[in-house]
Amino acid sequence: MNDRITSIVIHGIVLLIAFPVHECSHALAAHWMGDDTAKDQGRMTLNPLKHLDLFGTIFMLVGGFGWAKAVPINPNNFKNRKVGMALSSLAGPVSNLIMAYISIILCKIFAYSVFFDPVEPHPYIGALTTFFMYAVFLNVGLAVFNLLPVPPLDGSRIFNLILPEKLYFKIMRYENIIFGLLFLAVFMGFLDKPISYLQDTAVIIMDSISRWVDWLMILLV
Repeated sequence: MNDRITSIVIHGIVLLIAFPVHECSHALAAHWMGDDTAKDQGRMTLNPLKHLDLFGTIFMLVGGFGWAKAVPINPNNFKNRKVGMALSSLAGPVSNLIMAYISIILCKIFAYSVFFDPVEPHPYIGALTTFFMYAVFLNVGLAVFNLLPVPPLDGSRIFNLILPEKLYFKIMRYENIIFGLLFLAVFMGFLDKPISYLQDTAVIIMDSISRWVDWLMILLV
């Protein structure tokens, strides 16, 4: 029971960081490309209260997937609507992958730091290692889920780059229905294996490109 409560608390803290950074990245990318819709609505901020969706956050805590409030973007403000939408959408998942990479570096540093004082390690070392381990998997999970090419996820707007614009907007008319089917598929567990595979693969890649931390810490130990 205590482990479950601890897990929920850690998830909650990570979400208070991951969701705002994800959504703010959308707003910031759109702003850089000429669309200030999100900025004008106060969404270009790291304040979690501006971004968290009640039900999306609850589902993320208890079900492993969820969503935040979508950042409003007006593609008509971009020089190239398809490219602008794709890049502003890509910014969110990329921010999660960057946070995951930073987290795996910190996780390794704290894990190895136990060897510097094996007799009496600092009591917070284990907690920090666990926190950043959760941060790795949660951020990777958010990135992988959002990159699925299914409306209204970010991946659908990136996928738009290779779809005829008319076909894309026809598909987007059924966005709510498609999202409902996606929600049902996740709830029924139909996507567990492919999402887990993609998540595990991404974590393995993160581990591989952070091997320099292992080598450095071994030298220091």
